[in-house]
Amino acid sequence: MSASTVTQVGLGTAALAGLFEETDAATARATVDRAWELGIRYFDTAPSYGSGLAEQRLGEALRGRPRADFVVSTKVGRLLRPGAPEPMFKGAPPLGPVVDFTPDGVRRAMAESLERLRLDRVNIVFIHDPDDYIEHGIAVVPVLRDMGAEVGVGTTSVQTALAFARDSEIDRVMIAGRYTPLDPSAGEVLLELCQRRGISVTAAGVFNSGLLSGDSTFDYQLPPVALIERTRQLAAMCERYAVPLEALALQFPLRNPAVSRIVIGPRTPAELEEDIGLLAHPIPDDLWLDPLTPSTVNGLPNRPTGGLA
Repeated sequence: MSASTVTQVGLGTAALAGLFEETDAATARATVDRAWELGIRYFDTAPSYGSGLAEQRLGEALRGRPRADFVVSTKVGRLLRPGAPEPMFKGAPPLGPVVDFTPDGVRRAMAESLERLRLDRVNIVFIHDPDDYIEHGIAVVPVLRDMGAEVGVGTTSVQTALAFARDSEIDRVMIAGRYTPLDPSAGEVLLELCQRRGISVTAAGVFNSGLLSGDSTFDYQLPPVALIERTRQLAAMCERYAVPLEALALQFPLRNPAVSRIVIGPRTPAELEEDIGLLAHPIPDDLWLDPLTPSTVNGLPNRPTGGLA
């Protein structure tokens, strides 16, 4: 694994805050520490990940490290207030997300995130899942820009990302689960638009929440039969070329020149090491050219991994 390839990887922190199953603080700390040892310097988090637990654990793990040596992104759009945590997070404190895309709301969200992270600033702030609040989200872009961080939108919706890329002055898009071998829909218009407008794209959810890594969920729920069959076809294709399906999932987004990095979400140091190894797994050109492998569209050629756009 070359240093240039590691720079294309960010550590997501949802699993470190108990996504699907509880994760203890020691394991979360060990995973961040191992990421640092492997050369990862970009860390993505959000208040809603474990009702603040992800931000707290990430802040503790980064405390004492030179601030200029790492990049942190967090998200706004929801405030944590006393109530039931999101059910997909296990072991979270009794705080629930309250939607708030107002200027005062995003200012409060940023202040509370910085307190949990124990940082004086973040490098990037994403407007988080504003699918039902697009106009409000676009309206607070200048507010967030005045805080000094780069501003982006983080969403699973291609249409939401397109609206922000077209109608606001954002710096970044984080698109989750929509540029994978199973669902490459972001490549139809969004990636070309972002490249043309100089908007950096981060691909998250590269395993589609599990279906491309041997689990049974797609976007955190049971998938339709058609997607299960499509996954089986992709797995069979990969087997023919002696390539793990997970390697295809990890490397696929980085073939597109519009995508500057991916975010992965391992729960343990061992899972992290496995992902990094799969990123370095050789994939023959014939697999990329196989009819079952989604093609990059709009004239954007596939590229080998390596180098940070």
